[in-house]
Amino acid sequence: MSDQASGNPKDDDYMMPGSMSFLAFLTLLNVMNFIDRGLLGSFANFIVPDLELTNTEFGLLTGLVFLFFYSTMGLFMGALADQVNRTRLIAAGLAAWSILTAVSGAARGFVSLAIPRMFIGVGESIMTPTSMSLLSDRFPSSKLGFASGFYYMGVPVGTGISLLIVGYLGPAIGWRNCFYLLGAIGVVLALVMLLFKETPRRHVNTEKPPGFKEIGRTVLNILPKSPALMLTIGGGVAYHFILGAASFDQLWYVEERGFDRAEIAQYTGWIGIAGGILGNLFGGMGSDWFHKKTGMGRPMFLFWIMIAVAPINIAFRLIDPSSMIFWIGIFVGFFQLGCFYGPTFSTVQELVPGNVRATVVAFYLLLLNLVGVGLGVTLAGVTIDWMFATGVSEPYTKALLAFTCVSLLAIPLFYLAGKRFEKDRARLLETTEA
Repeated sequence: MSDQASGNPKDDDYMMPGSMSFLAFLTLLNVMNFIDRGLLGSFANFIVPDLELTNTEFGLLTGLVFLFFYSTMGLFMGALADQVNRTRLIAAGLAAWSILTAVSGAARGFVSLAIPRMFIGVGESIMTPTSMSLLSDRFPSSKLGFASGFYYMGVPVGTGISLLIVGYLGPAIGWRNCFYLLGAIGVVLALVMLLFKETPRRHVNTEKPPGFKEIGRTVLNILPKSPALMLTIGGGVAYHFILGAASFDQLWYVEERGFDRAEIAQYTGWIGIAGGILGNLFGGMGSDWFHKKTGMGRPMFLFWIMIAVAPINIAFRLIDPSSMIFWIGIFVGFFQLGCFYGPTFSTVQELVPGNVRATVVAFYLLLLNLVGVGLGVTLAGVTIDWMFATGVSEPYTKALLAFTCVSLLAIPLFYLAGKRFEKDRARLLETTEA
């Protein structure tokens, strides 16, 4: 690490001094991001009856109401991150979404909760495109899978902590006070973020930042020329259908598996944190090792993981909770989620020019969230309400199982992306050098 730190910031093998501590703080902010995002779904068994929401309304609140603004504004914020001071941009986004989270705690119905959720999406849309751009400038390509995977520990850890908040703080202080507390902590962290300086950009050939039109032209030009990039994006979208539908997991545990709402939140919170951390570390470092040893792209690493865990993901939805396979299934779900982010986000960053990385990451997030998660949770909510209305037994189980099967479409897409990666990466480097 010291040898790298003494190199040239423009070199591919260079890692800036202080990068690990910077990564740790960005990961903490991402944990806050996903606590905030997951808190509504985690509190489903409290908020749905309190505000008298239907499954369709709840699906909209956790899905399209939030994700439409998060995804569409994320594309603009990604392009903005390719032009302005990125650390200040993150601080502004964190302050905005934290204040609106506190406002959400005062909601009295669907509309009064939907309005702040829309604008929370705008604030949170800044976080990941900007962070991924910063990390790709601080870490060498050989460690980018690790850096991306470590950062994305924020997903399972944040989701797990949101469940622990429900299990321990929810019964003690109520769901509204939990939202107020989370908002206050976020504002403090936003002030701390202002202390960090901007990072020099790697692989950018011009001193002047590109304009929005130039960024748009570059993105539209590179996407069709990189099949590996398109296949990786497609695989990620397919996988996210079950992540959207999983917003109904807490309701499923209580309504159709017989758990107490606070107790199951505690169990899944601890399992989620453990499985997610192990998955992120395994996905990040394991995909770096796999890529180095095999010469195939990191999506191929995900192909083998999904093949291995698919039977457990299906059996988990059908088996009795008294079986050990049920609890293994919960762990595997979080582990697989953790494995996903390091390989795919490092792949996306390695297949695009340095001056549009944040924009392409934002485009990827738009498709993951608006198409994958957004359609997944919205269609699941509508389907569950329809099953209830027509008298279908175990509607949560059947809907979640169906979306699990849809997510398996990612398997062939990741396989093809892994086979094609090296060819597309070599073409990009030749173009950049020219």
